[in-house]
Amino acid sequence: MDQNHVAALRNKHEALDQKINDEEARPYPDTIKLHELKKQKLRLKEELLTEA
Repeated sequence: MDQNHVAALRNKHEALDQKINDEEARPYPDTIKLHELKKQKLRLKEELLTEA
């Protein structure tokens, strides 16, 4: 697998992690948004594991 692709996936994974942390830090986090962000993060993690 192309190292640039793997690096891009890792960057997206880290960005989603930051979005999740930001949302959880809000006084009233949007649970639906959190659920969607976590699903996206999990999909990226699975893709990273298959690419490595």
